[in-house]
Amino acid sequence: MKLLAVDSSAVSAGAAVFDGDKLLSESFVNAGLTHSRTLMPMVNGALGNAGLTIEDIDAFAVSRGPGSFTGVRIGVAAVKGLAFPGDKPCAGVSTLEAMAYNFTDEDCTVCTLMDARRSQVYTALFSVSGVRVTRLSEDGAKSIEDVASEISGISGKIYLCGDGSKLHCETLKAANPAVILPAENRRYQRAYGVGLAAIANGGFASSALLEPAYVRPSQAERELRIKKEGIK
Repeated sequence: MKLLAVDSSAVSAGAAVFDGDKLLSESFVNAGLTHSRTLMPMVNGALGNAGLTIEDIDAFAVSRGPGSFTGVRIGVAAVKGLAFPGDKPCAGVSTLEAMAYNFTDEDCTVCTLMDARRSQVYTALFSVSGVRVTRLSEDGAKSIEDVASEISGISGKIYLCGDGSKLHCETLKAANPAVILPAENRRYQRAYGVGLAAIANGGFASSALLEPAYVRPSQAERELRIKKEGIK
């Protein structure tokens, strides 16, 4: 199966092409440019470097959140548009789970931390043993104090990843000295991890069923609820 994986859920973005579980090519950008400008050129570049066209792709995978609401929507919409003409199957992957696949050469715990604003992070914990990734907690929006409490009793190496990892490293290291901030090449979400998670989990279905997973309501939704409920 030839798979195209896409990620645009945070500041960085990327596209990767697989043949089975073999990575054929990958594009990655972390330059702060808008994904509406960079995503499709990266898709075309990844396909071209693999010697393939979009018609050669059998299935698609995309990070469906959590993350930037706009970024998640761009990625999901792009994959739905690419898959629809050929009725190709799609898989939506947790952005946090995809990042854990950056560490499949380790025996460790991965603590994912994406900036969720409002003094929170999008976070989840995963156990990694070789190529096996096992979820330890569900995706959620939490305070860094809650994350520190969760990791305080974990033994063995704990890798942080995500765009909130550097900011909160010292706080979490104080909670557990086993915390490690990895090099940047493993710190951010990548289309490579999206592809591996989709291959491991399966769950491919019609593009019509592909939807974002935001974890919490958007600012606009929160403001509308406050207005409707008359909350001051």
